[in-house]
Formats: sequence, structure tokens, C-alpha cells
Amino acid sequence: MTTTTRRRAERLLSGLALATLAALPVRAFDLALPGSARLAEERITDPGSYAVPIAPWTEMEGVLTETAEGRIQRQAWRIEASGLTVLQIMAPLRTQLESAGWEILLDCAARDCGGFDFRFATEVMRGPAMYVDLSSYRFLSARGPAGDYLSLMVSRSPAAGFVQVIRTSPASAPQAPDAGERPAPVVTSEMPDLIQTLEAEGHAVLDDLTFASGADELEPGEVPSLDELAEFLAADPARRVLFVGHTDATGSAAANVEISRRRARAARGYLLDKGLPESQMEADGAGYLAPIASNLSDTGREANRRVEVVLLPAVE
Repeated sequence: MTTTTRRRAERLLSGLALATLAALPVRAFDLALPGSARLAEERITDPGSYAVPIAPWTEMEGVLTETAEGRIQRQAWRIEASGLTVLQIMAPLRTQLESAGWEILLDCAARDCGGFDFRFATEVMRGPAMYVDLSSYRFLSARGPAGDYLSLMVSRSPAAGFVQVIRTSPASAPQAPDAGERPAPVVTSEMPDLIQTLEAEGHAVLDDLTFASGADELEPGEVPSLDELAEFLAADPARRVLFVGHTDATGSAAANVEISRRRARAARGYLLDKGLPESQMEADGAGYLAPIASNLSDTGREANRRVEVVLLPAVE
């Protein structure tokens, strides 16, 4: 890290401003996030339940959890701070909890947590509100003096940091008034906007395209994600996308590359049937070379059988 970047990070950390979490109980612990933090999404269930991770993922036991019931507040924050590492974001938050008398139950980094197995076994808000780099994230869970729980998932993209805060409190706890002006949350229970994710991250998984092992054909009927892409492409003829097919690790590398290509072509064919021109779409396959989950379980293999869409540079 350069001296300029280090100084910038130190200024951001030393200038922590109260980005107070919404609607916490009276006299409850208030977590202070960096001043550049912006609330991207919030969901509240009251009453609800949350499985709080208390140990890293293991192949024998998965992720051990404690169940908390009551008012569950889930928030995703985006931090515009390219100079901060994941640890630099997490460290002051952990210090605040410890200083307030919270008991740290789990504090781990990506590989020590269990890597992608832990990530996909615990609750994470969906993109673009929350982003998790499978090779660079930190997780912390803690129990408060009143028996409430709080968990933090911290990660970053090349451009920004991301903090997920899940907070539990008794369902009947009185609510504190707003402590000053703060960003208005985006409250949603719908699937995240595909185009927003595509433009923010450069790629997106088409979750509603599913394939059985060895299969490469779409089921009959409408596919909402592809219909949304059709509108996006039709609105600007200069826009271009690449469909990339992926497989689980069953079978040979060559066979899986071919199956993945056919899956990508199936998505492209759907849009061709909608009248989109070939010039706006490409298709290729990566086989089993880019898994997003473990190939040792049925659930992981199912997740790996997917099609992603990648945003390509526009035609000049």
C-alpha cells in the first residue's frame, strides 16, 4: 500500500461518522460505520428468526449456528473507499463491539471460515446490494449483554467495500426515534434487478435457468431474466453481451466444455427467437473451471450448473 493510500485509509477510519443502524431498541448498541457508508438495502422481519453462525464450516458438520428469534434487521452497506482492505473495514467494527461488552462468537477470514462452503451455507443478502469475494471476506458474529445477536459480513469489489449487518432483538422491544438524517433504505423482498447487477458488477448469474446434470435445453415457457435482457438489448443496438455456460465437475473436461457451450447457446437462442440480432450476443462455455460452490454435494453441483451473462464493450 502506498503512503498516499495508507494516509487516505487512516483518515477514513479516524473520521468514522455515525451511520446509525435504523430503528434499534432504546439504549441499544449503535454501530458506527465509516462516513462514506451508504445504506443499499434493508429488510426487517418482526417476528422472525436468524441462524447465527458460531463456528467455521466443516465437511462433517457444515456451519454450527444458534437460532435467534424476535425482530431481525438485515442491512447491506456500500462503502466508497477503494483504499481500505477488508480487515481495515472490519477491525474498527469489532473493536466497537468488544468495547461495548459484546461476546465474540466467531471471527474468521475467508479460507478459515470455510471459503465458498461457509459463504453459501450462511445468510447473505443478494447483489447488487451485497457483494462477497469468495477469496477475500471476513465474518464476525457476537452476542450482546442483553442476549441479542449481531453478525457482520465484510468484503469488497475493486471499487468499493461492502458490509452486511444482521441484528436481532426481542420482538417487543421499544423502538428508538431516528438519530438524525440518514440515507433512505431500499426495502425490497423481490429478486435483485438483473440489469443493475450486470452494469454494477459486469456479470450476473441467470438464476432462473436451471439444468439437470448433462442437460442443455431450456424448459418450455417464459424465462423472466432473459426477457429482461431482451428489453435491455433492444433499447440500445450498441449493447452486447456474452452468455457463458458452466457445469458441475461430473465427467471429462472436454465433455463439460461442450455441454456448457450448448447451455450458453440455448440462452442465446431464446433471445434470437425474440428477434434480437446475432451481433448483440455471443455464447461460449467454461466447463467446470469456474465453480461457485463445492462439487462434493448435490446442492453445490446444482449451483455450478448455470449460465452467466457478461456485459461486453458497446459497439462504437
